[in-house]
Amino acid sequence: MSPKKLKEAMDNLKIRDIYVKNLLANTSENFEPKYFENFDSLTQQSKHLVSKSSVMVIDGPNVESERIFRVHVEFGIRWAEIIEAEEEQKAVIEAEFVVEYLIENDLDDDCLNEFALKNASFHVWPYWRELVSAQCERMQMPRVIMPTLQLASNRPLS
Repeated sequence: MSPKKLKEAMDNLKIRDIYVKNLLANTSENFEPKYFENFDSLTQQSKHLVSKSSVMVIDGPNVESERIFRVHVEFGIRWAEIIEAEEEQKAVIEAEFVVEYLIENDLDDDCLNEFALKNASFHVWPYWRELVSAQCERMQMPRVIMPTLQLASNRPLS
């Protein structure tokens, strides 16, 4: 996609809302994070992908019709321990966020898809960082320092 098309999408999409659609946070039955002494022995893995996008039209009797571009971005972090060549998950935090944009002017599908892959994560990432930080505290997990930005793994390299 040309930078001109991406700029057109950026100029014509305005953030309307960001929210959590699904959330999972748990520890395994035999894992007590508060009393676990060796978190350095656990592997930490992450997930980040733009899973889908769609356009919806909102009509109301007293409201002008609005076109909304919705992008679903999934994140996850998990801790696992390798025991006798088997990986055992100890804890996991996963969330699916939806970011909604108001479409101010018509955009073609290629333009919307490229925007979803290249820009939606920028908008959602701070919410994910905050969620992980707060949830780790609630679960008695150690503090996780996350970078200020991470790009989705399904983002094409330019």
